[in-house]
Amino acid sequence: MPAPAHCPSHRQDPGTGRAGRFARLRRPLALLAACAALAGCSSFDGASLRLAGLVKPYQTQVVQGNFISREQVSLLQPGQSRQQIRDILGTPLVSSVFHADRWDYIFTLRRQGSEPQAYRLTVFFKGDTLERFEGDTMPTEAEFVASLDIQRKGVPVPPLEATEAQLQRYPVPAPAAPAAPPPSAATVYPPLEPPTR
Repeated sequence: MPAPAHCPSHRQDPGTGRAGRFARLRRPLALLAACAALAGCSSFDGASLRLAGLVKPYQTQVVQGNFISREQVSLLQPGQSRQQIRDILGTPLVSSVFHADRWDYIFTLRRQGSEPQAYRLTVFFKGDTLERFEGDTMPTEAEFVASLDIQRKGVPVPPLEATEAQLQRYPVPAPAAPAAPPPSAATVYPPLEPPTR
C-alpha cells in the first residue's frame, strides 16, 4: 500500500526533482537569451548592412506631366487662340485662377540610375490669343524615345513584317461557300400610330 502524500517521509525536495531543476535554470537561460539577442543586434550593422546594400529593388521609370516635344513648340505662333494651343500642346498641367493669362506645362522623368529630368514651358496669353511662350529647350520626339530605351541597348529588334517565304508557309484558306439565306417569312408589324377614331 502506497504511503499517503501528506506523509513527510515521501515528500521530495523541490530542488531535486525535474521541475525544480528547470526552475533553477530559468533565470540563467533568460539571461543567456538576452545576451545573445544583444550580441546579434550589434553584428547587424556590419555584414548585414553590406549585404542589404548589394540588393536593390527595381524602380520603375516615372513619367509625369505633359510631354512637349521640340516639334510641338515649333508649331506655336503668336496670335493663336487658346483652343489651338490646347490642340497642339494638350491640357496644361497648371492653370491658375489667379493667373488666367498663363498656362504652365511641366514634364518630369525619373529613372533608376540617372538624374531626374524636368522640362517646363510657360505660355502667356493676352485676352484669348497667344502673346509669347518661354521655357526649357525641349527634346525632339526621337531624343525622348531614345532616352526611354536606354536600358534595352543591344537587344535586337525583331522584324515587324513577314517575308514572302514566311507567308508561303501559311496557305490562304479557300473561301467558304456562301450560306443559303434563310427563307424569308412575311413579317407583319403593328402600326406605329394608333388608329384614329
